Amino acid sequence: MDGDANNGRESARNRLLPYKFGKTLGFGLSGKVKLAVHNLTGLKVAIKILNVRSIAKVEAEKVRREINIMKQLCHPHVVRLFEVIDTPSYVFVVMEYMSSGELFYYLTEKGKLHEDEARRFFQQIISGVEYCHQHLVVHRDLKPENLLLDSEHNIKIADFSLGNTMHDGHFLKTCCGSPNYAAPELICGKLYAGPEVDVWSCGVILYTLLCGRLPFDDDNFAGLYARIKSGVYPIPNHLSESARDLISRILVVDPMQRVTIPEIRRHPWFQKHLPLYIAIPSPRVFRRTEMIDVDAVKDMVQMGFDVHEVIRSLQNHLQNEATVTYAMLLHSRYPAHVSRQDENPETLACMEQDHVQTYTQSASPGQNNWTLGFKSQASPRETMLDVLTVFHGLNVKWKRIGHYNMKCLWSPPPPRCSVSTAEIPGRSSDAVKFEIQLYKASGEFYVLDLQQLSGPPFLFLDICAAFRALVV
Repeated sequence: MDGDANNGRESARNRLLPYKFGKTLGFGLSGKVKLAVHNLTGLKVAIKILNVRSIAKVEAEKVRREINIMKQLCHPHVVRLFEVIDTPSYVFVVMEYMSSGELFYYLTEKGKLHEDEARRFFQQIISGVEYCHQHLVVHRDLKPENLLLDSEHNIKIADFSLGNTMHDGHFLKTCCGSPNYAAPELICGKLYAGPEVDVWSCGVILYTLLCGRLPFDDDNFAGLYARIKSGVYPIPNHLSESARDLISRILVVDPMQRVTIPEIRRHPWFQKHLPLYIAIPSPRVFRRTEMIDVDAVKDMVQMGFDVHEVIRSLQNHLQNEATVTYAMLLHSRYPAHVSRQDENPETLACMEQDHVQTYTQSASPGQNNWTLGFKSQASPRETMLDVLTVFHGLNVKWKRIGHYNMKCLWSPPPPRCSVSTAEIPGRSSDAVKFEIQLYKASGEFYVLDLQQLSGPPFLFLDICAAFRALVV
């Protein structure tokens, strides 16, 4: 028994070695939160430390539910969960660090916001909430205390301890969340699907952003509940007609008459100054697909990771040092990615047309090969002509083996050329063989698959990166 306990403590210490702990950020009912730095990437993280032996069973269940929900979510306006380190005595939850704190304190200091600033916050909130709903997650406790700000004052939705997953044909009944932000049907104990109560909370938040006060407030719960169920709230004169109209469409007592998130998105007030990365969210191409950042993998090799192990871990969705480091590298680059989208009209025009989209997935279970995919609206003939033109420029050799199906061979150029692989230790100059296949997806879209057949994985990543740079 003692040996097992010692082994468990040793394992926990080893898994925490990648982090350098700093100051305590706060305390809660279930534990404390420490600031830490991930040694390899330099990324600051918040680590929630939970003593599983001292917290109540109900609280422990909330923690487990929150972790399970956050594992499903990856969005620029949802706090990111990087990893969970589970030991017999403690659970360490490693999350994105939000340096500017809660929106609640920001509003306490500033009071009511200008409409443009309130709109920016609200657009980000709706973007994150919509993403959660698309992944069948309802938050149920949206309020400024659970909306955190990063160093650039971008909103991130946090605290999914009262969240739940939605199922077709099933309704929820649990009354939870903060009373001031709770929907009428929730405090009345009625059945609800889920999204509509989050929409109501978003309306209360919008009112608070614009007015510097709550729409429904009272000294006691009975009075507060009566105000919420009446749906009557004061309308300040400084609000624009468009803002008043949107609020009035959200704060509707009857959930069947309340606007939905797609309707909020189409509202003129919401559309004004709408960032294009929110206006044109990346469509979900296929399940079980995820972007791969070739530069991140290269950086990891420079850090000492084995490329085969990185790819294997990513393919099998493992949680280990490689995948956590990869996620943190991507996270560090993501805000810049959003900014570039905002600032580059040509890139966004291409996004709006949805001409080409890139994804990667494992070729098949158990295989150590990658498949890279491109989604195109062009005709099959035009797509293949474009592909062959790009291949010609990259010095790729190909052989037709079927309808829109080819086997290809690519060798990296010598070090004196513009594309070099000689600087990366342990790299081979062998050729990489891969196969391409064009097939119809849904509607008018076609997907081109590139599947590695043989050769060093890094060479396949190189040709994928070069190909993507020329077609996207």
